[in-house]
Amino acid sequence: MKVKWLGHAAFLITSDAGTRIITDPYARQENLSYGEIKEPADIVTVSHDHADHGNIAAVQGNPAVVRGTAEVKGIKFKGVPAYHDEAQGGKRGSNTIFCFEVDGVKVCHLGDLGHQLNDKQVAEIGKVDVLLVPVGGFYTIDATVAGRVCDQLKPRVIIPMHFKTDKCAFPISGVDEFLKGKEKVSQLDTSEVEFKPDELPADTKIIVLKPAL
Repeated sequence: MKVKWLGHAAFLITSDAGTRIITDPYARQENLSYGEIKEPADIVTVSHDHADHGNIAAVQGNPAVVRGTAEVKGIKFKGVPAYHDEAQGGKRGSNTIFCFEVDGVKVCHLGDLGHQLNDKQVAEIGKVDVLLVPVGGFYTIDATVAGRVCDQLKPRVIIPMHFKTDKCAFPISGVDEFLKGKEKVSQLDTSEVEFKPDELPADTKIIVLKPAL
């Protein structure tokens, strides 16, 4: 299974058989200048309908759109209800956490999670191999709370997302705030990484990718 960071909260996840999943496709806007998403996909997951996460029209290939629990092309998606803020959705609405398994690797995309997880959510999410976690704060959990969520879920690999870059001018923090004091950090000069279930690290590792777009 390959994971490619397109930018913001959008990833292209490709199975060994060639099934392509895109998470939370963004729309380009004044403060978000990642390149246009032109990748085709079989499946698109949407955590919530804000423009920087729900631009389904950008994705080529007439993909199936998943907004909650569903099974598409033999892949089971579990949608775990959560919120976009710490006020139970009172500020920014709801958010869906997606858990799914590709080629024996369990992936969890937290979307625009805005709060620490409760025990029920942790139990529903279950085992996580690769965690895609927002770390920028303001609209989502910040670096501190993201660290706590990672401690709750104990993934084998953490991939930060939704942080400030030279192509994201939202009033959020960069990834360095999240990386402070962390061990086993790899900042790669690539947008894509491959995972196999028998080659996952024994201890949690953080991998920072470069946006492809």
